[in-house]
Amino acid sequence: QDYKNNKVLMVAYMNREALEKTVDTGKTHFYSRSRGELWFKGETSGFTQSVKGIYVDCDMDCLLIKVAQKGGACHKGYKSCFYRKVSKETIEIIGKKVFNPKKVYRKSNIKNQISK
Repeated sequence: QDYKNNKVLMVAYMNREALEKTVDTGKTHFYSRSRGELWFKGETSGFTQSVKGIYVDCDMDCLLIKVAQKGGACHKGYKSCFYRKVSKETIEIIGKKVFNPKKVYRKSNIKNQISK
């Protein structure tokens, strides 16, 4: 969540190691269950999240992390992953792109193709 305006930026999974690394570094780290590995937000794009506060819910099974977001949080180019609004008839794009993902992720895509 953006610490200044309280807008939700993204939802991601953390295991204990990701939380410890986030607390230790002050930058968000998450765990990819599909890849089975830890990842650092902004590692590829440079769009990091500086932690301003970590809050836990009443059941102690969910975290809210308030961050200062550098650039966009969404890998599709938007500030927030919640850039679409659902209505009865349509899904409307309500966010504005803040970066071009093809340019930002181009280097990592080339690296991945070479390593295959």
